[in-house]
Amino acid sequence: MSTAKDVTEATFQADVLENSKPVIVDFWAEWCGPCRMLSPILDQIAEEHAEKIDVVKVNVDENPGIAAKYGITSIPAVFVFKGGEHVASSIGAKPKQVIEQDFADYL
Repeated sequence: MSTAKDVTEATFQADVLENSKPVIVDFWAEWCGPCRMLSPILDQIAEEHAEKIDVVKVNVDENPGIAAKYGITSIPAVFVFKGGEHVASSIGAKPKQVIEQDFADYL
């Protein structure tokens, strides 16, 4: 089970957009195999970079409004938000080193 905080449409504004740190948002669903593969990788990143960044999860089936707002059409979709803005993306399950490279500016 993931250690990342579950974020909903009710908490997205406070937990992501108003967060003082950059936030990695994992858009996922229960039925998504690649999402389950990616989850422990994001947990490792959350632990290793806890002082610099927060990692949260958004279940797209339970929060379709957020998924629609950010144009999520493929999952897993991993976005970085900083200062309330979407600043980086990674689509699909990737090795930890690739994700860290994609998001190096925020880790």
